Amino acid sequence: MAGLILVLISAAIWLVQLTRYKATPGPSASTPALWPAQSTLSLSTEVPTLVMFTHPKCPCTAASLAELRVALSSALGKVKPVVAFASPDDGPEWKVSGFRGSAASIPGVELAEDPGRLEAHRFGALTSGHVVLYGADGRLRFSGGITPSRGHGGDNPGRRRLAAILENPALVAASTPVFGCELDEPGADW
Repeated sequence: MAGLILVLISAAIWLVQLTRYKATPGPSASTPALWPAQSTLSLSTEVPTLVMFTHPKCPCTAASLAELRVALSSALGKVKPVVAFASPDDGPEWKVSGFRGSAASIPGVELAEDPGRLEAHRFGALTSGHVVLYGADGRLRFSGGITPSRGHGGDNPGRRRLAAILENPALVAASTPVFGCELDEPGADW
């Protein structure tokens, strides 16, 4: 009986810790107010440019891409979407195809590689799933996450705010927390 109680207590503690982890945003840095001049990604001068930074081995990436698909569903032609795959290097072990295929299936999305995470750092993205939206004038319109928690999709303030700004660019710029794995997590076994 004492063993069963110990197992139940341990399971409850683990569940609380897991729930807390999923609801804790990843780290964030300051996103530049203007498109970084040194970026190798191209800014559209006709429509806003959206970039989502993802880790190709982060399990949260699936939810981020699903939410991106929803956010962009009514914005086709109104935005230039890019999904940048941030990896420590450009080795073949980082060319995981599943998420790339999922991203490529979103209408209008361009894929970009970000070996060494240089672009992610230029834009202040430290967490997989970080989205930045810059107007055609190069000014920041949105920075943050579009999932409600780590690895989970569904209606959430980030996705709603991004969709609203895409629909009405005159809205005030916004930022939201990003829920995902750290892009620079040392020693992570993705």
